[in-house]
Amino acid sequence: MIESAQNRLIKEVKSLAEKKHRDRSGLFIADGLRFVSEIPDSAKIEKMIFSESFSIKNDISAYRNRAVCYVVSDRLFSSLSDTENPQGIMAVCEKRKCSINDIIKKNGFYVIAEEMNDPGNLGTVIRTAHAAGADGVILSKGSVDLYNPKVLRSTMGSVFKVPVVINADLEEVCTAMKKNGIKIYAAHLKGKKYYYDIKLDSGCAFMLGNEARGLSDRAAGLCDGLVKIPMPGGAESLNASVAAAVLIYEAVRQRALNKSNR
Repeated sequence: MIESAQNRLIKEVKSLAEKKHRDRSGLFIADGLRFVSEIPDSAKIEKMIFSESFSIKNDISAYRNRAVCYVVSDRLFSSLSDTENPQGIMAVCEKRKCSINDIIKKNGFYVIAEEMNDPGNLGTVIRTAHAAGADGVILSKGSVDLYNPKVLRSTMGSVFKVPVVINADLEEVCTAMKKNGIKIYAAHLKGKKYYYDIKLDSGCAFMLGNEARGLSDRAAGLCDGLVKIPMPGGAESLNASVAAAVLIYEAVRQRALNKSNR
């Protein structure tokens, strides 16, 4: 029996909910109007899928210039979508390939994550890095999949706006950064200086640890310095994405101040 085009579509889209299929195909799903609207012109879209109600209320003709388009019943679209309240639009996109050599530059500003496993944290870190104008985010081997639907939703489209290197070897990353004069710092319980007492107005990177275990001794040893965040209230630690935002925006502050003083 010949498989119908709709059945093939259903099978492909549903398979992309699993990492092994995303890895094998090199594809992922951008679900929702805002997410799709953030897709840059340079990104390759393999296909677009719309619900019947969305196609009736919206002009989808412009999307036909970018990809093969499918209109399916609202009920079928809901079964394909990973969201609770589907908006009726999704895109099947090619993954973006990026290496450390693609993003490294003198005076660059980066975020490095060692085995970050929480999708919400990773998505928030990427979104914060984008907002702060970082030059890239680097994920070590063992981190949650960048194209996990929960990660993608948390980025709010920022995954398209800031380069992200995945499955990175931290020793190779740190060697490349140090060759380019980029200092690497990590918030750590053994830090001797507060993060705002170090110079961050030139090339720098922040390394974040695993949510449960923190930064490994091996990774900490690759850093140029360990810094601390004051916690006068007595909490043991901060959420990883909150700590990242604190550090990232101190670099933003110092860089803006340095620029204004030139």
